Amino acid sequence: MRHGYTNSTFGDGALVVKCYLGPGAAERLETERKMLRRMRGRVPVPAVQSVSDTSLTTRFVPGIHGQDLLDEGLAKEVMTACGRTLAAIHAMPAARGRVLVHGDYGPNNLIIDPMTHETAAVLDWEWAHRGEPVEDLAWCEWIIRTHHPEHAEALPYFFESYGGPVPEWAERHAAMLERCRALLAFAADWGPEGEELWRERVEATAAFTG
Repeated sequence: MRHGYTNSTFGDGALVVKCYLGPGAAERLETERKMLRRMRGRVPVPAVQSVSDTSLTTRFVPGIHGQDLLDEGLAKEVMTACGRTLAAIHAMPAARGRVLVHGDYGPNNLIIDPMTHETAAVLDWEWAHRGEPVEDLAWCEWIIRTHHPEHAEALPYFFESYGGPVPEWAERHAAMLERCRALLAFAADWGPEGEELWRERVEATAAFTG
């Protein structure tokens, strides 16, 4: 499936199998398994079918990836769905004033109903953890600025539909850089090709202006 980046994902129209690769694969698999079962009935997620030592199989969820709908000219609808769904995730109970952070949140990890433009499923929970709302807010913005800059004007719909406090640009920018540097370290443990890519992305992100 063409929207997988750090893992190998394939499906047959009924089931989707995600094979975890790279550093910490077993830990990321276990995180995603726990999160999919915890989120079931609270936030739209794929149903877990089976789990092995290296892969997780879920039931197929019909719909279209959010980033594909962006390319079809539905930026307002996609970013509105992103904001509403993130608000639901952040409303989940978490310790000491923190929230449940998805960890890789953006339209690339949302399946959206093309008729209603509602979120049908949130994918890729392997980086989920307790943290601060700015982590997900900033990363969704980073996804748009980096991969879909032509739709950056739709970001206000994301923040408005989220409905909660939105950190100032300096805090969001700092969170983007922190995540990019973490992924640079992750890529460095994997190999030189990914390391070079994330080094370039750190530099590009540092140059962002609000």
